[in-house]
Amino acid sequence: MRYTPRRGDLTQETDELARVLAGPTFPYLYLELLQAAPAKPQEGMIAKGAAGVLGAGAGVYCYRGGAWTFLG
Repeated sequence: MRYTPRRGDLTQETDELARVLAGPTFPYLYLELLQAAPAKPQEGMIAKGAAGVLGAGAGVYCYRGGAWTFLG
C-alpha cells in the first residue's frame, strides 16, 4: 500500500496516512527510479537512480559523508 500526498483538507490527508500506515506490512521496499538527484539529500538517504543521476551507473545508492555511495 502506498501513500501519495494530495492537496486538500488536512483531516483527509491525516486519515489517509493513518490508513496506509495501519495497513499490511510487506517484506520488501520499493524504490522509484529517480531521473534527477534530490535537491537536498540527507545523511542516510537511500535512493535508486538512473545512470548518471546519483553516480556513474544505474542502481541503488546511499547518501553518506556528503556523497552518494553505490550499493548495488
